[in-house]
Amino acid sequence: MLTGNLEIGARVEDIETPALVIDIEALDHNFSVVSEMYDGKVCKMRQHAKNIKSPVVLQRQIDAGGTLGGVCTAKIAEAEVMIQGGIKDVLVTSEVVGPDKLRRLAALAKHANIKVCIDNLQNVKDLSEAAVKMSSEIGVLIEVDTSMDRAGVRSPGEGVALAKVAASLPGIKFLGVMSHQTVGGWADRETRFTEGRRYIEICLKVKRAIEAEGIPVVMVSSGETFSYDVAPEIEGVTEVEGGTYALMSASNRYMEDFAIAGKIITRVIDVKEKYAFIDAGRRCLGGPMGVTPVVEGHEDVKFVKMEESSSVLMSEDRSPFAVGEVLHLLSNQQDIMVNRWDEFIVLRNDVVEAVWDIPARGCHH
Repeated sequence: MLTGNLEIGARVEDIETPALVIDIEALDHNFSVVSEMYDGKVCKMRQHAKNIKSPVVLQRQIDAGGTLGGVCTAKIAEAEVMIQGGIKDVLVTSEVVGPDKLRRLAALAKHANIKVCIDNLQNVKDLSEAAVKMSSEIGVLIEVDTSMDRAGVRSPGEGVALAKVAASLPGIKFLGVMSHQTVGGWADRETRFTEGRRYIEICLKVKRAIEAEGIPVVMVSSGETFSYDVAPEIEGVTEVEGGTYALMSASNRYMEDFAIAGKIITRVIDVKEKYAFIDAGRRCLGGPMGVTPVVEGHEDVKFVKMEESSSVLMSEDRSPFAVGEVLHLLSNQQDIMVNRWDEFIVLRNDVVEAVWDIPARGCHH
């Protein structure tokens, strides 16, 4: 969605709504937390582009520090956008399958440091064939299933067998292992550390089994926002795939070190007793009923209906809002919210400072 005519220096009240905005002070705070956490440590941040989809924003963390100079993406189309945007170290965290995508991946490897995750013997053979045809080299990491019950090897033995094949194939550079995990609910620090260590240890068991066979493992890519401070304390972890921490979301506010930087601004278009009607709906929020945003400063106000371009909010008593009032919505489903927009409007003290494109949004084919 485009925001129409917008002038730098405009105030938030003057922005055509709905709009996706970034509080630049909150964003830079989040990036400084990561920079300080990983300063002087072996483990570094590899920020996940799927949550942000903008090389400009991702480069800002690289410039702030605490990273290894690269990012990860969920798919090949996002990797292409990141490399076009000047980021030359990319890990694709999902398996890449199919002749066209494999050719594109092998082509990217001629222009950047490209790595991809694998969990299937035939897939790594296909990767090798594509790389040889393109005269390039693709780095591979074995994905280890730790809690998601989706892709990934399920045992150290399975990981060893795949590593032996990967290490023997032309056009392929075996690098290591990776995993992704999640923690449910409103996790406190003890839960985060206990669960984070438990899941990452599953990944490390595969690493140690591979090394026992004489195959070097130079990368262990594991951890995410909830374990951003857990992973650096675990020997052997070289990088963390954090994504949510940059813009943050309402459902992750238990991570109190970070501030919510990404928000949707919307206007109240009508008020009827305890109901308020706003100009933001599914087209810009991305999340259906059940994954609805939070109204900043009014957490008792609930979404009771969401249409394509509008929603209905309900208060316990009379609605506290006035017609024309600008509200800030805090997303509970960050990546699919960002995917609805063509640009971020960057605010500093509620004044427009910049407009940043989101070129990787919608890159699903």
